[in-house]
Amino acid sequence: LAEEKAPEMLKIVRTRADLDAVLARRAAGEPVVGGILGAEGGHALNGYLDNLDRLHDAGFRLMGLTHFFDNELGASLHGEAGASKGLTEFGRLVVRRMVEKKMIIDLAHASPQMAREVLDMVDQPVVVSHSGIYSQCATKRNFSDALMQEIAARGGLIGIGFWEEVTCDDTPAGIAASIAAAIRLVGEDHVALGSDFDGAVRTRFDASELAALTQALMDKGLSEPTIAKVMGGNMVRFLREALPEA
Repeated sequence: LAEEKAPEMLKIVRTRADLDAVLARRAAGEPVVGGILGAEGGHALNGYLDNLDRLHDAGFRLMGLTHFFDNELGASLHGEAGASKGLTEFGRLVVRRMVEKKMIIDLAHASPQMAREVLDMVDQPVVVSHSGIYSQCATKRNFSDALMQEIAARGGLIGIGFWEEVTCDDTPAGIAASIAAAIRLVGEDHVALGSDFDGAVRTRFDASELAALTQALMDKGLSEPTIAKVMGGNMVRFLREALPEA
């Protein structure tokens, strides 16, 4: 593991205690990065519930239910089943097991119906890790405003992506406009960064240039406390509440 090779640089966060330890080390001036292992799509389970246990035992604490295609858990936002299709029975078993294990459910790439069915099943907040606001950028990739509001009303977090399909303008100013639209829609406590810096999605800037986005948010007139929430404060709070204590 990268963590074993360079513990001074990387700490895999599995618990709330791990998160607090990383934050304390950073406050003391250490350049350590906290990472959370996640799977983008439940096809990683290959249709076996026991594989979720294996992922959890390996340190995974987050999983998106679908990616770019339908799978054993149910319908993807991009799949052939359609927006009216949701969870399969296996998908419901997986959601229940994720709740039992205090794993974070990511609804990015889920069909709208799957997202609604998950919300009906769980009491814990969920995340839409990388997306946008439909009224700001009317593309299929973005959930309806009403669904985003329901996710936020349950304590969920919306990560705003940095690429054109979800923002309709992938400049720092355009991303800032999407963040401002999200704040107007769901409130400043439910918006975070959802870059999608995965090496495949085209973005105008990388992690070393985030100051350009901070400046764009300032130019939009957002206050310093609000910007601090979006740039990391909301995510830290969400993770502290979502992760198991130890």
